[in-house]
Amino acid sequence: MSKTLAAKDLSRRQFVITVAAGSAAAAALSVVSPGAVFATEDAKTLDEAIKSIVGDKELMDGADVITLDLPQIAENGNTVPLGISIDSPMTEADYVTKVHLFAAGNPRPDVASFNFSPSNGYAEASTRMRLAKTQDIVAIAEMSDGKAYMTRAEVKVTIGGCGG
Repeated sequence: MSKTLAAKDLSRRQFVITVAAGSAAAAALSVVSPGAVFATEDAKTLDEAIKSIVGDKELMDGADVITLDLPQIAENGNTVPLGISIDSPMTEADYVTKVHLFAAGNPRPDVASFNFSPSNGYAEASTRMRLAKTQDIVAIAEMSDGKAYMTRAEVKVTIGGCGG
C-alpha cells in the first residue's frame, strides 16, 4: 500500500510542478509588450513599406490633390475614423488608379490600399484604423499618367483624454 501512495504522491508532485511551471510561463508571457509580439521579420519602416508598394516613383506634394478627413485628436486609438478623397476628373484619360494608406508609428505601417477606375466616378474611401500611438498618417495616390502624390497628417492618440 505504501508503494501505491508513494506513486500517487510522486505523480501529484509532478502535476503540481508542471502546473507551477506552466503558470510561471504564462505570467512571463503576459508582461511582454504588445510591440514585441508584432516585431516580426515582415515588420517594416515607413520608407520600406512605401517603397515595397509604390516602388521608385517620385512622390510629389499632394496637399492640393489629396484630402484626408482625420480627427486631430483620437481618444481611442483602437478605432480611428479616416476619410480620403482625391481631386481627379475620373475620366478615361485622367483618373486615380490606387490610393495607399500608411500609419508611420504602427508595427506594420501599411494599413490599406484602394483600387479605382474611371467607372467609380470619384475617388473617395473611408475606413477605420488602429493606431498604436500619436503618429503621422500618410496617403499616396497613384494616377493613370504614372504620377504619384503624397500627403500626411498627424493624429494625436490620447488615453482617456490625458494626452499621448
